[in-house]
Amino acid sequence: MRKNVWLAIALVMILPVMLFAVSCSKKVMQTEPVSTTQSEIPKATDKSADEADQARRLEEDRLRAEASAREAAKAAFVNENIQFAFDSFVLSDQAQRILNSKAVYLRTNTDLTVTVEGHCDDRGTEAYNIALGERRAESVKKFLVDLGIRDDRMNTVSYGEEQPIAMGQDESSWAKNRRAQFVIN
Repeated sequence: MRKNVWLAIALVMILPVMLFAVSCSKKVMQTEPVSTTQSEIPKATDKSADEADQARRLEEDRLRAEASAREAAKAAFVNENIQFAFDSFVLSDQAQRILNSKAVYLRTNTDLTVTVEGHCDDRGTEAYNIALGERRAESVKKFLVDLGIRDDRMNTVSYGEEQPIAMGQDESSWAKNRRAQFVIN
């Protein structure tokens, strides 16, 4: 009987040790794959962070390029003048091509209002040149209105011979001064 008691005690002691050993081995097996997966997570996070940085840089470059293109279009709009023949407010073919491109810019930028300035060379009386400058500015405005640009987006003003861009007393200088130019309000 003593043998049976010792055998029962031995089983009671061995059985919990075996269960403890088996349960510990399962935990070790479970933690190894988790730790491997956790080490892979930073690699994936690093890769996605690099991709996000690259996408952000590409977007910033695209926005800078668009802003630069807008500035170049604005400069071209303002800096390209409409030239006129001596004592005339009739638009030449070249002037009409320029105004067609200006109309495209105005259609693209619908919130823009502009002033069309009429200018003349210094030949003729002051009163005559003011009137001719006004006819030149109005001629440009009418052409743009005919292309679909709203009348209320454009003002006209005549400076006559008051604001020359070339100071010479030759045909080349006079031709540069016979113009209509745009100012963005």
